[in-house]
Amino acid sequence: MNERMKMLFEKVPAVILATAGTDGVPNAVPVGAKKILDDETILISDQFLNKTLANLKRNPKVSVTFFEGHEGYQLKGSVTIETAGKRYEETAAWIEELGNKVGFPLQSKGAVILKIKEIYGVSPGPGAGKKLA
Repeated sequence: MNERMKMLFEKVPAVILATAGTDGVPNAVPVGAKKILDDETILISDQFLNKTLANLKRNPKVSVTFFEGHEGYQLKGSVTIETAGKRYEETAAWIEELGNKVGFPLQSKGAVILKIKEIYGVSPGPGAGKKLA
């Protein structure tokens, strides 16, 4: 992701995480607990994923879409799920702190790590759907 994409990703309150089961049935959910790890990797914390988590375990290929106004991007790649280790522990602490701030107890069940393979523009106009990276 370039700096503009990263700025927008961090600015929007939620992204849309799309998965599909092995039967091809799509599932798309809003996700607010997200962060950038580096230019090619994002982390999504799993607090409430049910169908999505089942899909991720069977089919790790996902799409994450985010937009504001007339600017948006779609990230495609594969995920791994971490439920132990340093990155998961850091994620659990971050989510617990976030829950304390909003007055609603939150607990991370896992860190979903997306390795970005492709980026597409989803802004309206002649470049809609164009592969950017």
